[in-house]
Amino acid sequence: MPRITTIALDADDTLWQNEQFFRLTEQRFTTLLRDYTDAPDLTERLIAATTKNLAFYGFGAKGFALSMVETALEVTDHKVPGTIIAEIMAAGRELLNFPIETLPYVDQALDQLQERYRLILVTKGDLFDQERKLAASGLADHFAAIEVVSDKNEATYRRIFERHTEGARHSVMVGNSLRSDILPAIAAGACAVYVPHDLTWSYEHAEEPQQEPLYARIEHLGQLSRVLTDFEALP
Repeated sequence: MPRITTIALDADDTLWQNEQFFRLTEQRFTTLLRDYTDAPDLTERLIAATTKNLAFYGFGAKGFALSMVETALEVTDHKVPGTIIAEIMAAGRELLNFPIETLPYVDQALDQLQERYRLILVTKGDLFDQERKLAASGLADHFAAIEVVSDKNEATYRRIFERHTEGARHSVMVGNSLRSDILPAIAAGACAVYVPHDLTWSYEHAEEPQQEPLYARIEHLGQLSRVLTDFEALP
């Protein structure tokens, strides 16, 4: 059996742009509240609320919208007008309709990989939104399986590799999040390839496992074939 048979790929900010729309929504949020609070750390307060609420709402635009409303109420002592709350909710809904822009080299890379490997998509967040983005991307036909999960951890990857692959040692996870895509996949026994994105959310940051033989870093998906060759040579 070949050393590598399956490539699992993250979606947001690995295959298409995502975080940039959240950053634009953050800016709109602070603009909307400009006349109602003098809090100097609105963005930090929003990030803290979003992170806290992951345990309740999970990842994605809907939880982010609820966190914006919560933060707006807190920083204004519940004095923010209903019209502003309505605009914040509208900004949250717009996150569910932004255009899908695939990242450089994605289409060519998937075409090439599909000829040699089984491809599976492993993404976290709201099921409805992730399905919408995948359909709009035009990339769905490349994947033999699609997993939308509430979170990515070692147990998640073990389950996915057992369900869709010949085992973790024959699998590679590719993504832009060290915390969610790289470290737990390696812990589950797979290889992992980090593709940095300039706007990766701070929650997803972690230390690179630079001395780990199952780890590699590339600058874009066009370089993925090279590191797969290296992984093929592992014992």
